[in-house]
Amino acid sequence: MDVYTLPRDALGDLMENWGQPRFRARQIWSWLYDRRVDSFDDMTNLPQALRDRLKAEATLGTLDLVTEQTSRDGTIKRLYRLPDGQLIESVLMEYDDERRTACISSQAGCAMGCVFCATGQMGFARHLTSDEIFEQAMHFARELERRGERLSNVVLMGMGEPFHNYEASLAATRRLMSDLAIGARHITISTVGLVPMIRRFAEEGLQVKLAVSLHAATDEERDALLPVNRRYPLSELIEACHEYVEKTGRRMTFEWALIAGENDTSEQAHRLGQLLHGLRCHVNLIPLNPTPGYEGAPSNQDAVQQFVDILAEYNVPATVRVRRGIDIAAGCGQLKSDVVKRQRRSEGSPTP
Repeated sequence: MDVYTLPRDALGDLMENWGQPRFRARQIWSWLYDRRVDSFDDMTNLPQALRDRLKAEATLGTLDLVTEQTSRDGTIKRLYRLPDGQLIESVLMEYDDERRTACISSQAGCAMGCVFCATGQMGFARHLTSDEIFEQAMHFARELERRGERLSNVVLMGMGEPFHNYEASLAATRRLMSDLAIGARHITISTVGLVPMIRRFAEEGLQVKLAVSLHAATDEERDALLPVNRRYPLSELIEACHEYVEKTGRRMTFEWALIAGENDTSEQAHRLGQLLHGLRCHVNLIPLNPTPGYEGAPSNQDAVQQFVDILAEYNVPATVRVRRGIDIAAGCGQLKSDVVKRQRRSEGSPTP
């Protein structure tokens, strides 16, 4: 039994079933989410017999750490094994302004097939439960608490498409707000552009940020990079984005992975500026994080600056995101891909 999966009332019911006063549930809840301990032994105001039973019959989460890597820039990347053997990744990024941002996964693998993404290259295994999504952030929050720091931001930009796993992603998001006290405006959900889910998300009444992975400004070019565009072409996607902004009053973010010689040209920048002109939005430019399954390379500094300057002509603000964790393969899906390949080599199996 994973205690992180128990709502407050269910924890109270469990204590009553165990012959304990119901207030023990409040004590356990405080240890879990206020003090964020990682051991039942640390719950010192509980009777020893109750702590012993919790250790015997319950766990603090189900994610099993397979490996961890730390970058020169302080980025921490982890690979977890789920109870059924599936592997997922989580990343913690630390910034000089004291932001501590967790990038967490919503699926094991991904069905969207984006050609430059290591997760997209490996295909889809299964959806994560809301508890499995939440626990990734919980681990980082616990460890930062011990250092006297706090998890300040969470982005659902790890493995998987959050809107393909909509219910679980939204349930986990609500727990991030209620149980970890992370403000809605410090949480971002990223999608490749599932139009019906964007419209549905606009009705949720949440102040959570929405980011759309765009990467191309024409259907022909976007079809080649993001197969989902064949189902939801740019005209439908941008219309849904306008509706989202009008409904919520919130600014959107568009993610654009800059690929040298492909989507970093002045022509592409002008097309993007024309596409987004008049939409309340911001463009996040990210020089490509190369993957073995895709031959593209990151744009150089001059091309990046030219792209930013051209977008400004259309009153479309853009910033360049600093690439982090490059030396530890921190891009989405890269660590899992490396580990799986090593396992296949050690087992003598062919590596694709």
